[in-house]
Amino acid sequence: MPKIALMNQEGASVGEIELSEEIFAADVNEAAIHLVVRSQLAAKRQGTQSAKTRGEVRGGGRKIYRQKGTGNARHHSNRAPQFTHGGVVFAPKPRDYVISVPRKVKRLALKGALTSKVNEGEMIVLDKIALDAPKTKLVAAMLKKLGCEKKTLLVLPGKDDSVTRAAHNIPGVTCAYVNTINVLDILAHDKFVITQDAVKLVEEVYA
Repeated sequence: MPKIALMNQEGASVGEIELSEEIFAADVNEAAIHLVVRSQLAAKRQGTQSAKTRGEVRGGGRKIYRQKGTGNARHHSNRAPQFTHGGVVFAPKPRDYVISVPRKVKRLALKGALTSKVNEGEMIVLDKIALDAPKTKLVAAMLKKLGCEKKTLLVLPGKDDSVTRAAHNIPGVTCAYVNTINVLDILAHDKFVITQDAVKLVEEVYA
């Protein structure tokens, strides 16, 4: 079983923790991860884009000039795509961008994302997070001691308003819970900080 250092809020090692081989030492299936990320990005799209075709724009019922004798090209409606204020060729219409992904593939991608963070040394396990007050400077100081200078995903075992409120104003820091972590968030952050209790819950839920 893989092992990783257990850190405290001061950035000091206080021991080691064994990680589940099934979750944190799984095969990194890049195809599954790519599919899940595409699915998540597609789900963020509203799909409300719309433009009018030549049959939907206003006007254009009368032939703009006679067929022959003018020396110009033959035209009928001034709402054809080549004219100003004309319709749009192959105009986009509202549509659904959802990409369906099987549950097993989602689970495989999540395990691969977690494993990649362990392999790259970007996962930090904390013994606990205890704040004297829900203040941003306390969380910022803790992350600085842990070496989290860039984008950081902070995973908690459950709802903790004091931590989420304190971390909300720090640029690049995102708080998540065990039941809300996803592949896109894991890969989009440089550091993956998780508490010891949250690790146990992840192993229970996703094993």
